[in-house]
Amino acid sequence: MAPFQTPSSDPPKHEMQYFPDMTTALPSESGEFRRALWTGLYSQLVLMTIPVGGDIGEEIHTRDQILTFTSGVGLAQVGSKEQKIKAGDMVIVPAGTKHQFLNQGPTPLILYTVYSPAEHKPTSVHKTKEEDEKEEAEGVDVPPEWSQRSRKQNIEEGWVKAEE
Repeated sequence: MAPFQTPSSDPPKHEMQYFPDMTTALPSESGEFRRALWTGLYSQLVLMTIPVGGDIGEEIHTRDQILTFTSGVGLAQVGSKEQKIKAGDMVIVPAGTKHQFLNQGPTPLILYTVYSPAEHKPTSVHKTKEEDEKEEAEGVDVPPEWSQRSRKQNIEEGWVKAEE
């Protein structure tokens, strides 16, 4: 798998973004705790690597999140439920739901996640959880305004065409 390109901070172009081998080649390509890969008008694709013995950190988002695990084993804690997770599993976290993901295996727990709408700055790359938490606390890692607009606003401003 080729190295990841640096994503743009601009609103997305109307063209395909292609990420080959996302479910099979990530272990050799991912080392950062968090890396934004693509940010659209209504969603964001982010790659995460949770180190051995590590976790994401308990959190609650105001947006939906879908996580697909590509390597490792761990424990998902979402709302009042717990679920062992492994490569090939997917977990959905509805907006407003407390969640935590813990690596319980001997290798990194690697996943990609889709936030809807975006949760992070389009060019975010955090080598560690501590770096990630620092940037979030300082207000550096915030999604762009254009990724938080409504469908109606995007139609009115010409970013998307209304369905015919």
